[in-house]
Amino acid sequence: MATTHVFTGLAVVAPVAYVVPEFAGALAIGAILGGLAPDFDLVFTHRRTLHFPVAGLAVALPAVIAAAVAPAALTVGVAAFAVTAWVHAASDSLGGGPEMDPWNERTERAVYDHVRRRWLRPRRLIRYDGAPEDAVLGIALAIPALLVFDGWLTAAIVGAAVVSLVYALCRRRLVAWTPDWLE
Repeated sequence: MATTHVFTGLAVVAPVAYVVPEFAGALAIGAILGGLAPDFDLVFTHRRTLHFPVAGLAVALPAVIAAAVAPAALTVGVAAFAVTAWVHAASDSLGGGPEMDPWNERTERAVYDHVRRRWLRPRRLIRYDGAPEDAVLGIALAIPALLVFDGWLTAAIVGAAVVSLVYALCRRRLVAWTPDWLE
């Protein structure tokens, strides 16, 4: 789920935000945007166009170094974005395929590796987005963020957790409700 990717990013940056609270806002915004950004390729070739599970590290690492050398809201936010977008893309191989009904396991394509020019196979540790285990993981990953961030972020995290649970309850029915032209 997109929310699980956002919660993962927030969990990754939460320790840094705890230690350096003046950058908490930049870290959170970068993590949220980085958790969402790869899935904007839904309108193109999903999990290929904007997903970089291997090459993303080549962007994330220099961004983290830049933030460590020249800490500022911008460098820290960009680093959070880059790391979270990379983790999002890399973690998609742990789930099912990108099709609308991944529980049928019709494809052995999880996410495209631009470096090796091939698709990585799905590991199916999380059977599909919105699976019960995805909801449990997402809620567990939201906890560190709830402990560190406050204000509007707390409300956003709780709201996203509710959306995650509702989505998980409805996920398998969504395929039947989806118009044919979206498939």
